[in-house]
Amino acid sequence: MLSRPRTMIARSKIARAACGFATLLLAAVVAVSASVNAFAQGVPVVRDAEIEALVRDYARPIFKAAGLANDGIDIVLVNDQSFNAFVTGRRLFINTGALVAAETPNEIIGVIAHEAGHIAGGHQQKLRDQLDRAKTMAIIATLLGAGAMVAGATTNSRGLAGAGMGVAAGGGEMAQRSILAYQRGEEITADRSAITYLNATGQSGMGMLKTFGRFQSALSLSGTQLDPYRISHPMPQERIANLEALVKASPYVDNVDPPTLQQRHDMMRIKIAAYMQGQAAVSRLMRKNPTSLASRYGDAQQTYLYGNPGAALTKTAALIKEQPKNPYFQELRGDILMKVNKPKDAADAYAKAVSLDPARSGLLMVSLGQALMAVGTPDSVKKAVTQLNNGIGRDKENAEAYRYLAQAYGELGQIPAADLATAEGHYYSADYKNAKIFAMRAQQKLKRGEPGWLRAQDIINYTPSNKLK
Repeated sequence: MLSRPRTMIARSKIARAACGFATLLLAAVVAVSASVNAFAQGVPVVRDAEIEALVRDYARPIFKAAGLANDGIDIVLVNDQSFNAFVTGRRLFINTGALVAAETPNEIIGVIAHEAGHIAGGHQQKLRDQLDRAKTMAIIATLLGAGAMVAGATTNSRGLAGAGMGVAAGGGEMAQRSILAYQRGEEITADRSAITYLNATGQSGMGMLKTFGRFQSALSLSGTQLDPYRISHPMPQERIANLEALVKASPYVDNVDPPTLQQRHDMMRIKIAAYMQGQAAVSRLMRKNPTSLASRYGDAQQTYLYGNPGAALTKTAALIKEQPKNPYFQELRGDILMKVNKPKDAADAYAKAVSLDPARSGLLMVSLGQALMAVGTPDSVKKAVTQLNNGIGRDKENAEAYRYLAQAYGELGQIPAADLATAEGHYYSADYKNAKIFAMRAQQKLKRGEPGWLRAQDIINYTPSNKLK
């Protein structure tokens, strides 16, 4: 009579353990799960109008070829120096380390094409289905092992108990290998899809081969010996072998990036280096061609960040003279003028940047709004509200923009609007408690049923299952 309850308790505990073990194990080896968790916990995001516009220009034809042009896919820049990119939901994350390491646009375009293959192929949902199946495999195998272990214990048979442990361990191993094998297959599929998209857009796949060659070289230099059955991606050598024939058979294999695009790429690399990697990194990039526009751009940025603002303005003026329609040279001029406390002149520079920007970036509009606020007159603050709202209209998840907007409304005495903007800022910073507090404050002063009141109600009603759009 005692053995039966003990068996049920043992099975129950082991089933729970198996469930937790399978979940943790599989989440640890599945990149998409890691990506989702990382985003939920706060990925270190980088915002820059120039870089975002360039990467979107890289992605636009690829997304069109993949049938994703109308799917509203966001590209997010991650402040990480490793060469990596991943997708989660409708977001494509690219590390700034990849942007700096890639010497040509084609290398990054190949990365984007690969990730587009994952999105177009619905790999995330398929992977979740595989996870569910693998987790079930692990639990069943562990329960079978638990039964053998309990039976061995009650019959005093060490051999049977040991066999039960083997069944349990083998079930987890089988589940892990099943998921890893599935992932490797999807990576190969995404690689092949990438070549299809590159061909459809008349671009070479040589950038992809160079990227995998970089991975292979890094692996060789590290001296690391990997079990090919215990990794989620094919070995770099295998990926190169799989793709080389496809790439070289393409009629576009020898195509190179247009000079204007290469120039923008070089300017992006040196900008990231200046702001995130320091002067030594900028010097390394400038060494290759010290008189190029990209090098002079990097020099102006270094001077702004670490040197004399007056000299930085002179260097930026020379850049503007060479490319008077470049919005990002005007943005740099505005940044320098804000640093030396000349907000009116900065506002003029940012206004030119906004008028020249073909991408209509909300970030530039927000910078203009900040400068207008710093001017400090009632008229300039009213203009700031307009520009900040324009920026938010283009980039509604910009939490900082809502904070500036709240300040501007506060200076104008529009307290309900200030409270609602503060609530929005907290919401998009994932501070839901304070978001609801300020939304309730705003509601008390707003007319029931009007748009602001309804928006406040949406924030108050927020739960994880109905996150606001």
